[in-house]
Amino acid sequence: MLWLLCIVLFIGSIPLNAQNTSETIPQVGTIQKIGDVILFALPVATAGTSFIIGDKQGTWQFTKGLLLTTGITYGLKFGINKPRPDMSNDNSFPSGHTSTVFHSAGYIHRRYGFKYSIPAYALAGFTAASRIDSKKHDILDVLAGAAIGLGSNLLFTTEYQQEHMEFTFNSSNGDYMLGFTYKF
Repeated sequence: MLWLLCIVLFIGSIPLNAQNTSETIPQVGTIQKIGDVILFALPVATAGTSFIIGDKQGTWQFTKGLLLTTGITYGLKFGINKPRPDMSNDNSFPSGHTSTVFHSAGYIHRRYGFKYSIPAYALAGFTAASRIDSKKHDILDVLAGAAIGLGSNLLFTTEYQQEHMEFTFNSSNGDYMLGFTYKF
């Protein structure tokens, strides 16, 4: 299962010529480099953490959402052909970096709760800003990317149910009993 996840993450992150800057000489700054690192590090850390804690259902939900996010993003990129602000190619809309990192942050939020997703949202926001700063996207591109990434979680991601806690309800002959079980 881990090898399948690694392959899916790798294939999903291949730019498929969307980032080809052969027409102009790219000016890669520190902010853009950090955004590029976050593009790979955040999804790998997110899926890896779910896998390590034994949340196989969550890992599968993340993978399905990432595949949907990638498919929609690249379908729109190649269907719309909006020029990038730096005029390097015609694959500006939507931002693939932004859709990927916001998918990761949104997954953490829906699966594990908002307090765990705060650092991921900060990294996703930084990545989106890095795409605007490097003149690869405008605000519309990154907003659309964020909406795609967050939206894919609405279809696949459910709240994490911890197995060591259980609430029960039982009724018979007019008697009602509520129970709470906690396993150490």
